[in-house]
Amino acid sequence: MPVLKARKLLASMQPGDRVELISTDAASALDVPVFCHQAGHSLLEERRESDRWIFLIEKRVE
Repeated sequence: MPVLKARKLLASMQPGDRVELISTDAASALDVPVFCHQAGHSLLEERRESDRWIFLIEKRVE
C-alpha cells in the first residue's frame, strides 16, 4: 500500500519535488527502494525509527 500511495502522489508532483513517506509496513524496506529504482525516482534517505520506516523520495527529472 505505501508504494501505491507514493506512486499516486508522485504522479501529481513536479520533477525534482520531494516527498517524505512514512510507513509501518515492514515490507516497505524492500518495496520502496525497488519502486524508486524502477520508476527512476531518487531515494535520498531511508531510515527506521522504532516501528516506522521513513523515506525521502525525489521525483525523477523527466
